[in-house]
Amino acid sequence: MIPLALKHRPRTLDEMVGQDHLLSPGRPFRELVEKAALPHCFLYGPPGCGKTTLARIVANRLDRPYHEFNATGLKVDELRKVFKKYESALQGPLIFIDEVHRLSKTQQEVLLPYMEEAHALIIGASTQNPYYSMTAAIRSRSHLFELKAISKEEMETFLDRVLDAEGIEVEEEAKAYLIDSSSGDLRGMLNLLESAAAVAQPVTPETLRAIRPQALQAGSAESDSHYELTSAMIKSIRGSDVDAGLYWLARLIEGGEPPEFLARRLAILAAEDIGNANPAALNLAASTLTIVEHIGYPEARIPLAQLVVYLASSPKSNSAYRAINEAQKSIRNGEILPVPSQIKTHSRSYRYPHDYGGWVEQEYLPKALRFYRSEGIGFEKRLEEWREKIRRKDIGEREEEE
Repeated sequence: MIPLALKHRPRTLDEMVGQDHLLSPGRPFRELVEKAALPHCFLYGPPGCGKTTLARIVANRLDRPYHEFNATGLKVDELRKVFKKYESALQGPLIFIDEVHRLSKTQQEVLLPYMEEAHALIIGASTQNPYYSMTAAIRSRSHLFELKAISKEEMETFLDRVLDAEGIEVEEEAKAYLIDSSSGDLRGMLNLLESAAAVAQPVTPETLRAIRPQALQAGSAESDSHYELTSAMIKSIRGSDVDAGLYWLARLIEGGEPPEFLARRLAILAAEDIGNANPAALNLAASTLTIVEHIGYPEARIPLAQLVVYLASSPKSNSAYRAINEAQKSIRNGEILPVPSQIKTHSRSYRYPHDYGGWVEQEYLPKALRFYRSEGIGFEKRLEEWREKIRRKDIGEREEEE
């Protein structure tokens, strides 16, 4: 017997549920597919939103040989065998790689020459934004397309279609539970329906709750997207509210957010919002990122919680963040300065600071520019004192010489 999720899997672009921003007539993604001009691309979005289904539809539409892999068990030799099989073919295969964020750097490097020479069309899928896991070389040869969670209205329309086709009876309250507890995951909804229908019909809420006591994404509500919850966590920590930070972290964890994603976001916050006011914050964030990559849930929640408490409790400064933004802005505005001769490679006029007690007056920019302005918060105050002490030391020495 064919599972409902496979039996009712969409087979054409028009049968796809949701994703109007990609698949409505005239949208760039659809135009690229229909004109057989789709480049290498990576699809990302929540579970059950149709990433794999869309890749299979594209492969069928383009009439390409289709090979599907999962990055968690992918071997480089398997890829090379597929590429070798089609090296003399007029049209290369479509290679679909699920969980693409788990590709190692070596695996990505194997893909590069085939992507460059268009010997195959590479499509990847992930529940995480691949921008953070794919190398710059891979990203420059591909496009990223985000798929959205399926709305409740779209879930209901699809469910009604399946119920009519299968002749399954479901109580109205049970129907609402099927939709609400599946959190935009069509596959999860049909799997729960199939199990409940096998127990008894009409399907009741009690049967559904006995099989699935909690929602698939218990931390999420329809109005609370992945981005809104993440934003709430970051802003609560930035505002030094420990309990709010922990609450939104818990919502994200219960919603199935990967611990690596949470640790990355918190590491960015440590540098952007705390910075040198407490440099140890970035160290703890880096350690947490390493730890959660190795242990996963449920234990990963503990170091994540420790980090949230520490970050929310730390003094805040965005001086370094503002400084690099100002420096980049000046360059984009045409402030392109030459490198002073004394600090060029192998310069004979370079004055080695260690030969002068650690600091010596020397031109490092041909024009006076100022980007960094310390707030004097936390450890930043100590850094300012160090810099001032170093400068005064040199002034004192010069005055003594005079």
